[in-house]
Amino acid sequence: MVVRWGAALASAVMILAGTGALAAEFERSIMTGAPTGTYIQIGRDIAALGKECGQTLNVVESAGSLENFVGVRNRRNTQFGIVQSDVLEYLKTFEANDPDVQQAVRGVRIMFPLYNEEVHVLARKDIADLKGLAGHKIAVGKKDSGTFLTSSLILDILQVTGGERLPLNPDEALPKLLSGEIDAFFYVAGAPAPLFRDSKIDPAKFHLLPITDQPLLATYTPSRIEADTYSFQDEPLDLIAVKAVLMTYDYDVKRNAYQRDSCKAVADFSSLILGHLDQLAERGHPKWKTVDLAALPPGWKVGICVKKGMQADYKPDCKAPVQQQPAAGGADEEYLNLLKQRLKKQ
Repeated sequence: MVVRWGAALASAVMILAGTGALAAEFERSIMTGAPTGTYIQIGRDIAALGKECGQTLNVVESAGSLENFVGVRNRRNTQFGIVQSDVLEYLKTFEANDPDVQQAVRGVRIMFPLYNEEVHVLARKDIADLKGLAGHKIAVGKKDSGTFLTSSLILDILQVTGGERLPLNPDEALPKLLSGEIDAFFYVAGAPAPLFRDSKIDPAKFHLLPITDQPLLATYTPSRIEADTYSFQDEPLDLIAVKAVLMTYDYDVKRNAYQRDSCKAVADFSSLILGHLDQLAERGHPKWKTVDLAALPPGWKVGICVKKGMQADYKPDCKAPVQQQPAAGGADEEYLNLLKQRLKKQ
């Protein structure tokens, strides 16, 4: 299974690497996800913070994590992307022995770890658990999405076979489930996911599946969605989650003007996010309240331009001044020391 997924990831990475588009002038962009997902809400929150500082950040819709990862490295004027931690884990697993993956990950760095994303599986009421999906029509997400990778891995780990796996994104899958065309679909998104909050899902016909299977707990984090998070869910639900991570690139300021401008953008937004977590938690998506800056995925480095913006005396280039607020936690030794300095400064 590991070898098969390594080859699939490498293939997807190389295909996506050739799709970058050039822009006529310098821009700042963040790759997010579908219009009803959590990623795009997080991206809009970061963009709103930049707007208060007089900096424009374009929020780009995408298929999801894998496209975002490749976009950070290859897409012009794209300095940021949100990626699932299990995508990072599997890329790191295959990096040592796969030249294509080595090329894809070169220069890509952590900006900040964010929040846990719950693995939602909405299914017909007569399907009790993940193993009950055997033999059914299941939407597993578009092939460049984190949902696709996660759902495929989960089904393979549990050896759920038979039926049909359909490459539909959650927006497409929900109406097909409600009309009876499919039996279930996967959606990896931070709860509360807008797709479920704003939809008329009949609790007598559909429910979210519990995910407590022991084989999955070696890779994924146990999590819980509290009762009434969604209108069709009146009891707490135990399931699993992955970590959402904000990624960037290690720009070389000595190389050219584009690299210098991009590094400055990364440093500025690192400073703004770090200094305004309280504001993001108060005004933004509820997941900002659970951000854990100490939860760095193993094996990945924090970007140089990120650390520049984390310095206690760093001042972002703001046309409109913004009041700095206290920051939270940290991770690798240098990263942790910078956070401590920032806290003392504030």
